[in-house]
Formats: sequence, C-alpha cells, structure tokens
Amino acid sequence: MPIYAYRCTACGHEGEHMQKMADAPLTVCPSCQGSSYAKQLTAAGFQLKGSGWYATDFKGGGAAAPAKSDAAPSCPGGACACH
Repeated sequence: MPIYAYRCTACGHEGEHMQKMADAPLTVCPSCQGSSYAKQLTAAGFQLKGSGWYATDFKGGGAAAPAKSDAAPSCPGGACACH
C-alpha cells in the first residue's frame, strides 16, 4: 500500500498516510479540521533487489567516471587541510 504525503494549506500541518490507490484523497486536516488538506507530489521510494536487469545493466558496469577538474579548490585565507 502506498504512503502519501499531505499538507494543509491553512495551518501548514504535514502528515503521511497509508492508503490504497483506489481510496479517495483526504481533505480534512487532522490538526485544524479545515478542508484544505491536500496530497503532495513526492518522489517514490523503492529499492530493487535480486539479480534482475538493473543489477546486470546499470550496477557499476560500463559507466564513465565523472570528469575531474584540474583547478585547485580555493580556501578562505589560503591555508587549509582539505587538499
């Protein structure tokens, strides 16, 4: 069952609710009882497990390494232990 994030535009209360996809969206804020409780757009959280296509095609193989910059980092005062 998906977990949906909600936020009340009247009082700012935020909450997460586990609902079936077929359930009607909640509209009443549990904090202020107002009718401006709305579902938020959030990133889906999931983890792929096993030996499927994502492990063989995308997991650490064949991807180019990020380009390195030749420029030295600048540090305030000119002296630091970061490099």
